[in-house]
Amino acid sequence: MHLDWTALGQVTAVSISVTVAVVVVFALGVLGLARLEGARGRQGRTLALGLTQAALCFLACAAVVAYGIFLIVPQFH
Repeated sequence: MHLDWTALGQVTAVSISVTVAVVVVFALGVLGLARLEGARGRQGRTLALGLTQAALCFLACAAVVAYGIFLIVPQFH
């Protein structure tokens, strides 16, 4: 039995990198929601910025999850 250790290392590195990236993007989305909550009393740019940041970050996380499901489920290919 022969293991391709280089390929296994690459898969591990990419998996860890993508996991960390998704967690950071999700945390930025939560930060956007916190900005939104903090700006409830006052109107202005912060309110729109927080909502936009949260929406884009959560949309990016959902896209990564959908792509992962696409790769796993063979009926989608």
